[in-house]
Amino acid sequence: MTGWLLTTVTAVADITPSARTLRLRLDTDLHVLPGQHIDIRLTAEDGYSTARTYSVSDKREPRSIEVTVERVDDGEVSPYLCDVVEVGDPLEISGPHGWWFTWASGDDRPVQLIGGGSGVAPLMSMIRAREIEAPQTPFSLVYSVRTPDDVYYRDELRLLTEHRRMDVHVVHSRVAPAGSPRPAGRLDAAELARLTLPPSSEPTVYICGPNGFVEACAAWMVEAGHQQNRIRLERFGD
Repeated sequence: MTGWLLTTVTAVADITPSARTLRLRLDTDLHVLPGQHIDIRLTAEDGYSTARTYSVSDKREPRSIEVTVERVDDGEVSPYLCDVVEVGDPLEISGPHGWWFTWASGDDRPVQLIGGGSGVAPLMSMIRAREIEAPQTPFSLVYSVRTPDDVYYRDELRLLTEHRRMDVHVVHSRVAPAGSPRPAGRLDAAELARLTLPPSSEPTVYICGPNGFVEACAAWMVEAGHQQNRIRLERFGD
């Protein structure tokens, strides 16, 4: 798609104290691959406009997409999307963008997902698409968050684990849940190697999150024996 497309907000939901999902309705179907992102543009009454990029976290319904927005307190766009936007409001979008960090449902090879913080959003799009289009494809997720309150899509990830649909490992870096056998602490190379699919299974590895997290995890996966050409990265500024 080129140019800007007008959408309508049909649902909003706060999923953490600082993040919100927005469901957007389109007048035409938008072909979005799991892992892609869109731009959302806001325009003020004086004509000033600014746009920011957000990963699509769900594209299972025709003519509808979901994005998940993490509030940046001094940002120009995210505070409005998290605190002001209501059902029925219009939003301009452009995209989809990003063709490298995508998963094709026709690929039945194993997939290892590694997300840091809000970087789980495009990975969730892949997980949701897999559940419908290729449920037998082996998927595994390692998800690093600061505290239990920061976990995106908490109930959905819990059900995937309980129903044995895929392995989900949530690692807490600052505060661990009560009764957790793992104390709070940063993910390291040894733990990542233990929690992820073995190199012998030749998974495609998708890593998304802050720059430092992505670079470290990518290096650790190569050290563990994974093929560098099967590791795909999506990063954002710290």
